[in-house]
Amino acid sequence: MNSSNKNAGVLYVVATPIGNLLDITRRALQVLQSVSLIAAEDTRHSRKLLMHYGIATPMLALHEHNERTATSGLLRRLASGADIALVSDAGTPLISDPGFHLVRRVREAGLQVVPVPGPSALTAALSVAGLPTDRFIFEGFLPAKQSARRQCLQQLQEATATLVFYESSHRILASLADMLAVFGADREATLARELTKTFETVRQGSLAELHTFVTTDSDQQKGEFVVLVHGAAKPDGMAIDAAAERVLTLLMAELPLRQAASLAAQISGVGKNALYEHALLLKGQG
Repeated sequence: MNSSNKNAGVLYVVATPIGNLLDITRRALQVLQSVSLIAAEDTRHSRKLLMHYGIATPMLALHEHNERTATSGLLRRLASGADIALVSDAGTPLISDPGFHLVRRVREAGLQVVPVPGPSALTAALSVAGLPTDRFIFEGFLPAKQSARRQCLQQLQEATATLVFYESSHRILASLADMLAVFGADREATLARELTKTFETVRQGSLAELHTFVTTDSDQQKGEFVVLVHGAAKPDGMAIDAAAERVLTLLMAELPLRQAASLAAQISGVGKNALYEHALLLKGQG
């Protein structure tokens, strides 16, 4: 969306390295150098990156605790013609990082938001995990409390897409234990730790093997983690008879796919996951 105010500034959403400082684009450096202000999740953290590249652009802290109050001032700066760069501590802003409220308000004001793509722990982990990447579900950080965490995992138990989670060092063991309990010891998974950093580790195995690996090596309990879990096996009932397909097709013409699959399951007795997968195939053939 182009700004309705031709003299207004631009909000650049800039991806920065997740570890290795060389993983920054020339365009990102150019934008960080040229804007009037950098809104950073942690100015102390971002200052190291700016100093490394000799960038002296002023910074302002924008984090989860002050984003709503700071947004109004940033909107005024943009409206008056200042260009602003939004950065998080690492990776792409808004991906489990602050920035959503600011970007939404800027767009609502009719001002321009421009992405400056680059590093992301999510895509980096998917690229090396050895798990299917045609479909994935990104859950970000799981809840801190075990009851809420297990409830979240149970809701994903039958999902056939690859599941992607972020996790911190002080909860990695508990989260792996809960995944093991909910998804089963044999579910294939990949643990990506400290991506692009000195002690990067990417380990693939069953959830039981990964839990043991981390439990028995305290070094593997440090740093930042991406945990990727293979989706559930597709139901055996994928062979759908003509009657069930006819019901599904009729419902698909009137309803969203998931709702159509759910109703078709009630009518035909075929599993709703199998019907949803079949609905995706039918839609792709249409």
